[in-house]
Amino acid sequence: MIGKTYSTMLGGRELTIETGKLAKLVSGSVTVRYGDTLLLVTAQASDSQSKLDFLPLTVEFEERHYAVGKIPGSFQRREGRPGEKAILSARITDRQIRPLFPKGYRHETQVIITVLSADGQNAPDVLGPIGAAAALGISDIPWDGPTACVRVGQIDGQYVINPTAEALERSRMDLVVAGTREAVMMVECGAQTVSEDELVDAIEFAHREMQPVIDLLEQMRSEVGQEKFNFLLEQDLAKDYVPELTEKALAGGLKDALLTRSKKDRSVKTKALRDSLIAGYVPDPEAEGAADLITALKNAYAKVEKQELRRLILEDDLRADGRNSRTVRPIWIEARPLPTAHGSAIFTRGETQVLGVTTLGTERDEILIDDLTAESGDKFLLHYNFPPYSTGEVKRMGGQSRREIGHGNLAKRAIRAVLPSFEEFPYVIRVVGEVLESNGSSSMATVCAGTLSLMDAGVPIKAPVAGVAMGLVMEGEQYRVLTDILGMEDALGDMDFKVCGSAEGVTALQMDIKVGGITPQIMREALAQAKEGRLHILGKMAEVLGAPRGELSPTAPRILSMKINPELIGKVIGPGGKQVRELEAMGAQVTIEEDGTIRIFSASGEKAEAVKARIEEVTREAKVSETYDGTVVKIAPFGAFVNIFPGQDGMLHISQISEDRIESVEEVLKVGDKLKVKIVNIDDRGKLDLIRPELEGKVAPREPRAPRGDRGPRPPRDGDRGSDRGPRRDFGDRGPRPEGQRSEGQQRTDAPRPERPAEAPASAPAAEGSLFPKREE
Repeated sequence: MIGKTYSTMLGGRELTIETGKLAKLVSGSVTVRYGDTLLLVTAQASDSQSKLDFLPLTVEFEERHYAVGKIPGSFQRREGRPGEKAILSARITDRQIRPLFPKGYRHETQVIITVLSADGQNAPDVLGPIGAAAALGISDIPWDGPTACVRVGQIDGQYVINPTAEALERSRMDLVVAGTREAVMMVECGAQTVSEDELVDAIEFAHREMQPVIDLLEQMRSEVGQEKFNFLLEQDLAKDYVPELTEKALAGGLKDALLTRSKKDRSVKTKALRDSLIAGYVPDPEAEGAADLITALKNAYAKVEKQELRRLILEDDLRADGRNSRTVRPIWIEARPLPTAHGSAIFTRGETQVLGVTTLGTERDEILIDDLTAESGDKFLLHYNFPPYSTGEVKRMGGQSRREIGHGNLAKRAIRAVLPSFEEFPYVIRVVGEVLESNGSSSMATVCAGTLSLMDAGVPIKAPVAGVAMGLVMEGEQYRVLTDILGMEDALGDMDFKVCGSAEGVTALQMDIKVGGITPQIMREALAQAKEGRLHILGKMAEVLGAPRGELSPTAPRILSMKINPELIGKVIGPGGKQVRELEAMGAQVTIEEDGTIRIFSASGEKAEAVKARIEEVTREAKVSETYDGTVVKIAPFGAFVNIFPGQDGMLHISQISEDRIESVEEVLKVGDKLKVKIVNIDDRGKLDLIRPELEGKVAPREPRAPRGDRGPRPPRDGDRGSDRGPRRDFGDRGPRPEGQRSEGQQRTDAPRPERPAEAPASAPAAEGSLFPKREE
């Protein structure tokens, strides 16, 4: 048998990992199977060390449409760039494995996850990290794993490991947790407003349940794992200068420079101090070896800055901008800065500023998702834009980066939880977060700005939501949790912990750990401190816009919803779509669903109301005992036809027109007359019998029409040849037909017809009772 298979139970289903069968030329290769979802995961490192000063790790998540029996919908009918879901899945794996590569490792490393089969119930996004840990673990690539990853749902009050896609729709949370044997490394969550305690309990539950997977990965590594290759650690010249440079920098005013509130001013001061210190070591920058020394001194100074900032935080509870660990930066908000947008707001927190803009559209604006799930549409879009000018830099601008997609998705999950259902608010909603300034927590500012813009647009959200980014500085047993971190605190800290939610609870969470993991106690403390900061921010938002505006923005389009009897849909569409085209010519878009739901979209509320009124007229159903304003449209000897609403006429019999006997309908009515009529009967064919309401009880009611149905056999009439002719006479065997007489089915000949006998008149009088008249000679 080729390959070796390992398996364990996870969430009540078997997880199987196989190696040695596919892609055997790569350093590490495994397949992961869970249900009928199957992934191939490979890990490979370059032979040479990179000159880059960071870990050159890339993770690719490849979705193959054949995995679900589909042909890609692109022009070339093949897969193109990774979609948003694939990018987010790759980020989950990247964030789990990146912290566990050895310090100083610089070999270019690539992990590729290929979805070979997808059953639609067992999501591949949490299997990819398991496969990556297995492939790295058995490869020769230095890596300090293993790690495992699971999804947790909360259904009917119970936590569930790896719920199926169907079960996840009923879950109050969608929580993804990755960790090592000892601690949690990564958390990603979207929720329907859950408490902080519920989140911590779910994370702890996930960490316990992933242990069998870690056991399995350790077994694989011990049995089939390769020896890790040695990588070259470049000589760290900087560390030799750190002690002396620390002393000189502190003496030169490093603390005051670091505590400068403005990012720009702080950068100017610290750069000036750095350059002056380097000049003391390198009097001639052009001398031989000076460039390498300058680089080493710059790296040393960066370490000095980081050490001093961490010391100030831990020992003095002082941060770079002068705040303590629990203080949120000053907040400034402006609602509706854009006059023509449907909804807009500017949210500024310290030196981070985001413009949030909301646009409302119709179902035709929803984005179609063509991935490995069933084709569907998304009626809520959130796009996060991070231009280079937001950090005062010049960079090439192209498509969306993976970072922008990840940040936008987090903000989207935070806000989605409080949006009304499409039935309650039938608009496609697009929120854009334009980052104008960035000094930390721009994704959380996008949550705040996006929420404000939704309320400015009049979207009836369930509650305002806000976000805050938390940090952590930890040395041994000593640690401090930071509220509303700066960009530099994100870089020097040990945790990036973003929490979003309303006053009632958490709607989204993302946590990345840069150390070996954190304890549940630190996590609880961080969540409690985040709630304190979130409530402060929500209070500031409420001062400007505490609830959605009472009506839609004047510039927003109007959508009206109505429901009709599904059997009347054809009347709205009309023959060949004529009726619906006439409706849209009135200045509105009309969408009709099979259940009879109709949505009318127009830039003008008046036009939308006019179209709705027209549809109500077209689909109005007559009811017995109701009175209507009618118009006489036709006169007949036996009565008048009266139109009571478009497409619906009724019969007002001559006996129901006047209290006095009349000989002719024209004595009282003529075409075009307006009058009130009441429906007294609707027969089985939908025909209406009418009466003038003032005549009820004064004239004898008209007998209702006899129902149409099977009339039975017609009685025989005199001379009716269709009557029963009795039994057919038996002529016996008549023998063969004489020659010359044509039998049934015989073909006609081309011979001329015989002449009519001379005594036969050209025309004879019609017999009595004949259907044919006498022809004049």
